[in-house]
Amino acid sequence: MKKSNYVIGDVQGCYQALLLLLDEIAFDPSQDFLWFTGDLVARGEDSLSALRLIKTLVMQGCAATVLGNHDLTLLACARGLKKINKKDRIDDVLRADDALELMDWLRQQPLFLRLNENTVMTHAGIPHIWSITQAQAYAHEVEVILQDQDWHKVDLFLAQMYGKKPNLWSDDLMSEDRFRVIVNYLTRMRLIAHDGTLEFSFKESLSDPMPDGFMPWFEHHSTGQDRQQIFFGHWAALEGQTHQALVHNVDGGCVWGNRLIAHRLEDGLVFSVPNPVTHI
Repeated sequence: MKKSNYVIGDVQGCYQALLLLLDEIAFDPSQDFLWFTGDLVARGEDSLSALRLIKTLVMQGCAATVLGNHDLTLLACARGLKKINKKDRIDDVLRADDALELMDWLRQQPLFLRLNENTVMTHAGIPHIWSITQAQAYAHEVEVILQDQDWHKVDLFLAQMYGKKPNLWSDDLMSEDRFRVIVNYLTRMRLIAHDGTLEFSFKESLSDPMPDGFMPWFEHHSTGQDRQQIFFGHWAALEGQTHQALVHNVDGGCVWGNRLIAHRLEDGLVFSVPNPVTHI
């Protein structure tokens, strides 16, 4: 049993901030465990070092991570299936001597993690139209494809992963449409309608005007999620605030010059450090 468990928000390649945070919590790999909410890479100053460090911690058995949308994009770029966004600083990852090893490790990581019997985590959250059990099962469907030994099958999935349609879950969905909407709920979701329809454009704070008919996913009540704590990252404008008792955001917007957050499960204490690198 670990002494302390910390849920850490989107690192986004902010390597120096990650080192500061580990120092702030006095991280001891022999006694503590880290849970990363995904988006390990992208727009920070050193995605390669951040990815290497987190991979090492996971392989040492003192950390775990879910995949975020930027992590999936890195995989697609590495496979030549998507052009690199000019804002993403991932060239060094793709050119690294251990790039293939890093990509093979990354695709083995889950979309859903259970931290304890009462606590779960995904990158963007869990829609109210799914129970916790359903979310775990649907995430596993995608994980099986990503982890397939045949890279050709992985490439087929990654090539069809992008798109905003379908934007509503149905049990009848199959193949690419089914996998795409699962990925979108678990890694891209912010606003959602009562029927489960996703809205992709809104990225602002809770105080900003939202499109008619949509609200933050965590403000919808779900009987299938009662008494479960849900941790997520992805939504930087929240700066760690949801105003919900059981739903916790840990994306402090570090990559945008704000803070990197660690939430200690045992007592709910939140630690944070500023991003020491300002030229993002």
